[in-house]
Amino acid sequence: MAEGSVFTKIINRELPATIAYEDEEVIAFLPLRKQAPVHFLIVPKKEIHTINDVEEEDALVLGKLFLVAKKLAKENGIFETGYRLAMNINEDAGQSVFHLHMHLLGGEKLAPMLPRKEKE
Repeated sequence: MAEGSVFTKIINRELPATIAYEDEEVIAFLPLRKQAPVHFLIVPKKEIHTINDVEEEDALVLGKLFLVAKKLAKENGIFETGYRLAMNINEDAGQSVFHLHMHLLGGEKLAPMLPRKEKE
């Protein structure tokens, strides 16, 4: 996987994005294709390709992704009604940008993540 993902380009201000949160370790912004009325991508600034590439030293920044999600949920009025946090790991799960990121989705009743199977 090549260095310099599209997310790294956003972090480095080489590509535009609507940024909702940023500090020294994490950035959150609106995705190009919203999948819910409230949808943010929460990204560590350190380029980690997938969860499979996480090291012990990344534990704090991963925890911070959840704290940023909580903050954005409160700011966007979905803290009480509910929201979904999702990470796609590798191609079979739908990961298209190989820079670890968390989706924050909400603002409406969300469909089940997978179709429910009828009991046989």
